[in-house]
Order: sequence, then structure tokens, then C-alpha cells
Amino acid sequence: MASAVEKDRFDNSDNDEKIGTGVLGRENIDPSSDIADPDAGLSEEERAAADRTLLWKLDVQLIPWLSFLYLISFLDRTNIGNAKIDGLQEDLKLTNGQYNATLTIFFVSYALFEPLTNVLLKKLRPSIFLPIIMIWWGICMTCMGLVHNFAGLMTARWWLGVAEAGLFPGVNYYLSCWYKRSEFGIRAAIFFSAAALAGSFGGLLAAAIAQMGGVGGKPGWAWIFILEGLATIFVGIASYWMVHDFPDEATFLTPDDRARVIRRLRADKQSSAEHESFKMRYFWNSVLDWKTWCFAVIYMGCDGALYAFSLFLPTIIAQLGYASTTANLMSVPPYAVAAVATVFIGWLADRTHQRGLCNIFISLFGIVGFSMLLGSGKPGVQYAGVFLGAIGIYPCIANTISWASNNVEGVYKRGVTLGFVIGWGNLNGVVSSNIYRGADKPRFFLGHGVVLAYLVLFLFVGSVVTRFLLVWENKKRLRGDRDVWVEGMDEQEIEMLGDKKPDFIYHL
Repeated sequence: MASAVEKDRFDNSDNDEKIGTGVLGRENIDPSSDIADPDAGLSEEERAAADRTLLWKLDVQLIPWLSFLYLISFLDRTNIGNAKIDGLQEDLKLTNGQYNATLTIFFVSYALFEPLTNVLLKKLRPSIFLPIIMIWWGICMTCMGLVHNFAGLMTARWWLGVAEAGLFPGVNYYLSCWYKRSEFGIRAAIFFSAAALAGSFGGLLAAAIAQMGGVGGKPGWAWIFILEGLATIFVGIASYWMVHDFPDEATFLTPDDRARVIRRLRADKQSSAEHESFKMRYFWNSVLDWKTWCFAVIYMGCDGALYAFSLFLPTIIAQLGYASTTANLMSVPPYAVAAVATVFIGWLADRTHQRGLCNIFISLFGIVGFSMLLGSGKPGVQYAGVFLGAIGIYPCIANTISWASNNVEGVYKRGVTLGFVIGWGNLNGVVSSNIYRGADKPRFFLGHGVVLAYLVLFLFVGSVVTRFLLVWENKKRLRGDRDVWVEGMDEQEIEMLGDKKPDFIYHL
């Protein structure tokens, strides 16, 4: 049964009036609504059973469709790699530098517009915002199949980056409004595993669509863009009915279920966000927090490697001596293995509460994999290295985002921090899209070397250093060295400190 203190907090009408963006993602909830604990009087076993039923309902309603949207998003941003080996560069008469520029410009607009689109997600309902950006990038994707020159492709890629910018950070924020910290990692991993599935599915789909070459007078690579773009538009329209809004407006929840979502987040000490309205000090709290930059470095290591891998994997495999269709098909198994590894690490990190150790361990696979790509010219060794590279990169993306989110309290500070972390990681796509040069084929020493450096210096070393600093800070807090931070403060002021509270223990 809930303690008296917990029940008093839950029944406090002042708090109920202020439940806002932090817990439910929306502001100005009707203050007259009487939110009571629906499980008052139940035993702990009965409460746990009710929570399991609620979690299953949330998982079924939220995770599959959101993962499907990210699969489409990642498929649409990386299928240019499949189109390249089917003749895109030759047909548009692009130089190697021009082709790389079309990859680069996506990441520039993607990183620049990410903070703005996340604000729009908070201002609009998810069921409105997500369909709009999906239809937008579906149109951009379709137009990529209709271009005739470098300028047209550059324009389409720029707007594709603008339109896609709101999905990944927005969905991660959205999911944090539903799940406790210990439940978030596996959901974020399942959501992100769609990126690996997109690579796997994309190779199969591209190989099939490319057979349409000549239909309507268009080459196969053009049909890859056109058909996938039209499919995205259709899914975007359907998302108006398939994407649910924040808990206070989600129609699939009963009033009791809405109350349970709130109670569970409060029990997870995410209640401080209920009282927040945006102030610039939340922005500066994030900018001046060492954790923001540590996680940005770690995410830079895995995200920079991710984009290099996903954009150039078909080209790398093609250089092993396989035709375009075979190369697209051979890119499927590494992605499938990466998807399984991503979900497994998400589950393991949630169970062990050791996200840092998971990052450190799994990054070793990527380091070994790209060392194999650098050190051997044998097709079998290089193909095995591709598998290890995928295993070492993909799980660290979702795990790093969950690790960063777990260690930042306060919705606005968390939003700013994740914006910096994800934005900085995506900006490194500018580097990733320019390191696999045509002049370096077939071994691509420069590209493999840069990815290996990212994995060692930023992902592995960054994870080791960050975990050490978190352990060091936790010891100080447990000894009471940080208690002076709250001297002279009242209870509400202490609560507003978020992760700066002396009793906030960092997740390792």
C-alpha cells in the first residue's frame, strides 16, 4: 500500500494543477480534474500486477508503430547508398566530391533544425506533428527519384534533413513521458533497432525495386526513391490515427490508467518536472554541466561511426567483388545481427543498471571489426569485420541516449541535454559522409581508420572516463560532501535542483 506521504503527494490538488510537460508532455491540464490513486488499498503484489498490465498496454500501443516510423526514417536517409551502387552517381554525372556533398548536406540541416522541431513537438500534439513531418520527408524522398542533376539532388537532401529532424529526439522525449528510468532502456533499444532492421530490409527492398529499371523510362535507383517516398507519405497519413498523444490526451487509456502513469513516474522521482515552466537557467544548467559534454563525446563516437557504416556498407561489400544486387543482399545479415544485439544490450542494461559497462564491452566488438577491415584484404575476413562493426556500433546508440537521459533530472534540462548530445552526434555525419572516397577503393583505409578512431577515442575512452567520473561523484554524495549545496533551501527549492540534489545518485 502506498505510504501516507506518497498518498498525500498524490492527492495534493496544488500538484495536480501543475502536472505538465515533465510528466505528461502537455501543459494546462484541467485543474478541476480529480486525480486519485486507483490502486489505493491494494497489496504490493496487486499493484505490481496492475503495473504489468499497464506496461503491456503501453508497449503494444506505442512501441511497434513508433519503431516502424523510425525504420522508414532510417531507410529513407540511407537508401542513397543502395541507389549509388545501382548507378545513381553515373546517371547524374556526379563527381565523388559531389556525391559526398549530397550526403553531407542532409546532416547539416538535420542537426540545425533538431532543436526547433523538438520544441514544435511539445507545442503540437504528437498525432499532428509526426504525420506532418513524415508526409514532408516522403515528398522529398519521391522528388529524389525525379531529379536530373546535382543541384536537384542537393535540394531534396537538404529538405529531407529538415523534415526528419524531429523524429528521433522527439520520440525519445515522448517515450520518457510514459516509462520509468529502469524501463526506458529496452524500449529505446527496440525503437532504435529499427535502424538496423532498416539496413537489413533496405538491402532486400532496394535489390527488388532496382529490377524495375527501364519502367517509365527511369533507372532502378530512381524507382527506389519514388516507391519508398510514396510509401512514406501513405504511412504519414495513417500515423494521424496510429500515433497516440501524451498520457493526458491518449484515448486508449482509461482514467485509472492515466493516474497509474503519473503515480509510476512520481515513484521514479520524476515528479520535479511537474512544477517546471521554462526558464533560461535550465538551458545554462545543461550547458555548464560536465555530463552534457561527456555524453556528447560518447554519442559522437557511436553516431559518427553509425552513419559511415550505414551509408557506405553496400559500397564496402561491392568492393569485395560482388555485383550490385548481390552486394545489397549481403548487407542484410550484418544489420539483422545488429538489431538483435541492440535489443539484448537494452535489456541487459536495464536489468544490471550498468549502461557504462555495456557501452565499454560492446564497443570492443566494433574496434575489433574495423581493425579487421583495416588489416586484411581477404573478402571473408572483411565480411566478418562488417558483422563485428555492426554489433559494436548499433547497441551503443540507444544505450548512450538512455544513459544520458537517466542521469539528467528536470524535463527542460533533460530536453536541452539530449538536444546537445543528439545534435552533436548527428553533426558528425558531415565527417562520416566524406571519409569513404572513391579514390580510396577498394580498401578504404581512410574511412576505416577514421571510424576506428571514433570508436576508440570517443566511444570506448569516453565511456570509461564518464563512468569513472560518475562513480567518483556518487562517492562524494554518499559521504555527504555535497550536502552544502542545499543549506538554507526549502523543500521546493531542493526539489528543483533535479540531478544537482545531493541525494540524486547517478546511474552507472
